[in-house]
Amino acid sequence: MRRLSLVVMLLLSLSVHGQQLLDRIVARVNGVAITLTDVKAAIALGIADAPEAAAVQQLIDRQLVLSEVARFLPPEPPASAVGIEAGALTTRAGAQLPEIVASTGVDDARIRELARENLRIQSYLNQRFGVNVQLTEEEVAQYYRIHPEEFIRGGTVMPFTEAEPLARERASAERRASTVTQWMRDLRARAAISLPQ
Repeated sequence: MRRLSLVVMLLLSLSVHGQQLLDRIVARVNGVAITLTDVKAAIALGIADAPEAAAVQQLIDRQLVLSEVARFLPPEPPASAVGIEAGALTTRAGAQLPEIVASTGVDDARIRELARENLRIQSYLNQRFGVNVQLTEEEVAQYYRIHPEEFIRGGTVMPFTEAEPLARERASAERRASTVTQWMRDLRARAAISLPQ
């Protein structure tokens, strides 16, 4: 009798827990799970791009960078900056925000944490790779020659002397992006990443 009541209690417990909706894990990065809910929230808040497959890859990269951030500890962003970034995230969600909160469980505290992570990532990347990459005059001139369509004003290509500051800014941004992309490849190569089916 006692054994039967234990079995009944166990079955009732399983049926109650069986009704709970479990979140699907879409990736693991060095043991950290990324769920479908994480992906949906990230897309809605503008942290990752749609479609979901692209967003999963972006969240894998984000987790890899956050692991680096945790190792090197850039300065904590001021609360005011976190508040501004959190406001930007909720603005991107727009009128969908209540639906996102209801469907993903992302609340104000989680949005502030995501905002803090964004700022810490940016601070770390700036610290590691610099805000502007130093380029030679020839490198800037080469960028100008290769990308003339970026320097058209009034239907004609601007002279280099006029376009030089913009060419320097864009060439620097391109070089930095290329360096960060290679760094991300290296991080991925060293990481344990799995994509459950």
